[in-house]
Amino acid sequence: MVATSATSAFMPIASSASDPTGKISGKIGSVPACVDPRSTSTKTKSTSSGRLQVKASAQAPPKVNGTKVGIMDSLKTEDVSPPARTFINQLPDWSMLLAAITTIFLAAEKQWMMLDWKPKRPDMIVDPFGLGQIVQDGFVFRQNFSIRSYEIGADRTASVETLMNHLQETALNHVQKAGLLADGFGSTREMWKRNLIWVVTKMQVVVDRYPTWGDTVQVDTWVAASGKNGMRRDWLVRDSNTGEILTRASSLWVMMNKETRRLSKIPDAVREEIGSYFVDSPPIVDDDSRKLPKLDDSNADNIHTGLTPKWSDLDVNQHVNNVKYVGWILESAPLPIFATHELSEMTLEYRRECMRDSVLQSLTKVVGEGIGDPEKPGSVECQHLLRLESGGEIVKGRTKWRPKYVDKISQNIGQHPETNA
Repeated sequence: MVATSATSAFMPIASSASDPTGKISGKIGSVPACVDPRSTSTKTKSTSSGRLQVKASAQAPPKVNGTKVGIMDSLKTEDVSPPARTFINQLPDWSMLLAAITTIFLAAEKQWMMLDWKPKRPDMIVDPFGLGQIVQDGFVFRQNFSIRSYEIGADRTASVETLMNHLQETALNHVQKAGLLADGFGSTREMWKRNLIWVVTKMQVVVDRYPTWGDTVQVDTWVAASGKNGMRRDWLVRDSNTGEILTRASSLWVMMNKETRRLSKIPDAVREEIGSYFVDSPPIVDDDSRKLPKLDDSNADNIHTGLTPKWSDLDVNQHVNNVKYVGWILESAPLPIFATHELSEMTLEYRRECMRDSVLQSLTKVVGEGIGDPEKPGSVECQHLLRLESGGEIVKGRTKWRPKYVDKISQNIGQHPETNA
């Protein structure tokens, strides 16, 4: 820019676009408006050194359309080309993005602080989501369950099927939480490789008190060895608020080949896999070794026929769920016994599987007095048999029933479940 002005002092540059009206053009490529070739005069004088001295006369900046124009203003152009598109100038405005993210987080934090999610019961602090946890040095699995409205009966207490479902759920979750669960219903990895599954052979349940709607129960379960080729699983159910023992249960399990449906010994690889989880403790329920008497059409008091499993009664191993057998056994129990008594003890011996197309019969024999008479209640014992119509035994059982406390139940009717809890 300075070089151009100096050069024009020596050699006047003709304008490429002269205006006949005498006005100066400001187009690109023309002489800058601040430099007038006609206003510059040069005087040449000879000196002793022979050098040429040039003196340019100073002149006030010209006016364009009545406005004074400075040197820097004259260099401004009308059309300025945009900068080249590069990766950097194509990026989004990060300040706007960060501002949007900050706004979202502040709004979410405000909503979270407004929620009243603090636990109301101590059990929610231990297991807030009911997923269960390993306790007591990794040997016991513990899980909480809330008694729902659809899990209670006419007397507002949980049904025995609900309790059995809790036992089964904790058994499976125990295997999963321990990292042993593979493809199958409670099968470990080594069992899955050999196509083996667990099947229950005996179940004993003692109910001291049934939980009511709105209660939260805490279920503990653990396993132990049973002979050379069996496993025992125990359960202890407590009221999570008071610690009161509600139910105790003990069961025996053996292995069966899923394809051949035959019993199998425990392989050494499976024993090594699960042996570290066995506890050395006696059964939580004393074994009822009394032999179950024979029950048939000649001595049964009630017989319920035409029982067939539905698709929803099958588990992932394609056999009828163990809990379903309990419901079928109680189908033939006399109706008056449900009105005046509640189930306190149950012993079941599983003899064979029930397939999807099986047709079953439920037989019950009642032993004891006081059925249907609230004024003279007494303990009642029942003998049960679940069999195929062809005669094969599926499950044999014995149940004990204690009188209900009718006055206490009547007082609880109409109260909110949280009040009872």
